[in-house]
Amino acid sequence: MKKIIIYGILLGLLHVGSLFSQQTYEANWASIDSRPVPQWFSDAKFGIFIHWGLYSVPAWGPLPSDGAGIYDCYAEWYWWKLSDKQNKVNPLFTAFHNKTYGEDFKYQDFVQDFRCGMFNPGEWAKLFREAGARYVVLTSKHHEGFALWPSAQSWNWNSVDVGPHRDLCGDLTEAVKKEGLHMGFYYSLYEWFNPLYKNNVEKYVDEHMIPQMKDLVTRYSPEVIFADGEWDHPSETWKSVEFLAWLYNESPVKETVVANDRWGKETRSKHGGYYTTEYDLVHDGNVKDTKIAHPWEECRGIGHSFGYNRNENLADYSTSEQLVHLLVEKVAMGGNLLLNIGPTADGRIPVIMQQRLTDMGGWLKVNGEAIYDTSPWVMNKQPEAGIYFTAKGKDLYVICTQFPGKTITIPSVGKRPASVTLLGSKAPVRYSYAGKSIGITPPSISPADNPYDYAWVFKLSGCL
Repeated sequence: MKKIIIYGILLGLLHVGSLFSQQTYEANWASIDSRPVPQWFSDAKFGIFIHWGLYSVPAWGPLPSDGAGIYDCYAEWYWWKLSDKQNKVNPLFTAFHNKTYGEDFKYQDFVQDFRCGMFNPGEWAKLFREAGARYVVLTSKHHEGFALWPSAQSWNWNSVDVGPHRDLCGDLTEAVKKEGLHMGFYYSLYEWFNPLYKNNVEKYVDEHMIPQMKDLVTRYSPEVIFADGEWDHPSETWKSVEFLAWLYNESPVKETVVANDRWGKETRSKHGGYYTTEYDLVHDGNVKDTKIAHPWEECRGIGHSFGYNRNENLADYSTSEQLVHLLVEKVAMGGNLLLNIGPTADGRIPVIMQQRLTDMGGWLKVNGEAIYDTSPWVMNKQPEAGIYFTAKGKDLYVICTQFPGKTITIPSVGKRPASVTLLGSKAPVRYSYAGKSIGITPPSISPADNPYDYAWVFKLSGCL
């Protein structure tokens, strides 16, 4: 009995200690920014972005060959580009729309063809897992304001009330979590044509935006909140710190959720959680200067658009090799890659996107230990182009985007490695160690013995 009482007292002390150690975050940027980004996000490295909504029905945008800039190619901006007569690509959108649907066809009418009849969330989630992704971020609501869940704030403008009559956020969340992946949501703070937003921003924030975001979090417990559409107003107007304080202190995912940096026109690369770049573009700051010091993520599509663009051709899509190299580059620089897919209006992931993801997954099955749970390894001087480094514990990984045809020299290594191996291959690797420099002589391997295309990884065990 005495042992039981002592054990109970210890448990009580541990419980009290945990209460005292729990951080409470205040509604100001100094406090919000002091919250560490949960480690799972930095370890995950690779996520899938999904842009899916009414814009998936017209599924059209111009191309760089049409003279369009990077933002002009975004098919998910269809409604805005169609409405903005001052935009340089408006004539292209207008010509396509009038020819295809007629001048009297309104954007809202696309809801009748957003049926999602072939949407199979289990198949999507399985593909994401096999692609090697560790998390998924779905557009719960883009700038058009159409919600993919039964949002009370978007009555008759959500996927349950109209269109597919289905809780798309809920169905995918269940499937993704079943596959063991982290689930998250993109959420647009502003809405282009919402009358309340256009006439009374403060009321929009209090009665529409904040309740809608809280509903999304409490209903589905997402572990990623990717805010966007913040550029119209400063974070004070959006009441961003108030929402983030609730997210970190009271929400059901307060200990595991990560949030990005798009919370006001002054916040990118300065405030929030992890920093975001987009097609390597930098907004309101220079993420490139903090790529190792602060958690960050590059987001982009496989093609030029986030939403599915049926105007794109094969040449507009990145190859599997380019995507693997992109992942390697971002991870070696301390970041994550959030690679976007754009499903069709009926709920299919285009085959070319499936193929790219499957190829990436095949490479990661062989070489994933050089990507997941790693940190960047910084040298004073890069030995040559196409060679990247990651580290895990005492092991160093040398990732070559071209199979090396000569000895690789790596200076300033801590000590002689216990072994040097080529991941996925049994071919012996010769190496030398002198003056804290390691020289790796690539093995001669036949095509049949090639562990995988796209990039090759040498593992230096125990040298750090």
